[in-house]
Amino acid sequence: MNDIIRSIEAEQLKEVADFNVGDTVKVYGRIKEGNRERVQVFEGVVMKKQGTGVRKTFTVRKFSSGVGVEKTWPLYSPNVEKVEVVRRGKVRRAKLFYLRERVGKRAKVKEMIK
Repeated sequence: MNDIIRSIEAEQLKEVADFNVGDTVKVYGRIKEGNRERVQVFEGVVMKKQGTGVRKTFTVRKFSSGVGVEKTWPLYSPNVEKVEVVRRGKVRRAKLFYLRERVGKRAKVKEMIK
């Protein structure tokens, strides 16, 4: 039974950009409005990644009109067209929930320099 489930899940995996927690990413998501479909860009900092396989999700946080907005995306969803890394962040944690209390420059993540 588990082999059947694994084979079905393996078919649904697709190529995605390699990104980590703390990176600033652009998520191109498909949105349906009535009978039209369009792509909307959501740019922000990756706060967490969780799950394994097809069930893997990631949460992105951005500021919109002075209000913090978080959105959780399924990584292998057909509604996620692509994920583009804007800049790499230097963090030492797996979950960046401390950014919720911070505002302005304090809410920034340092950029990783290679």
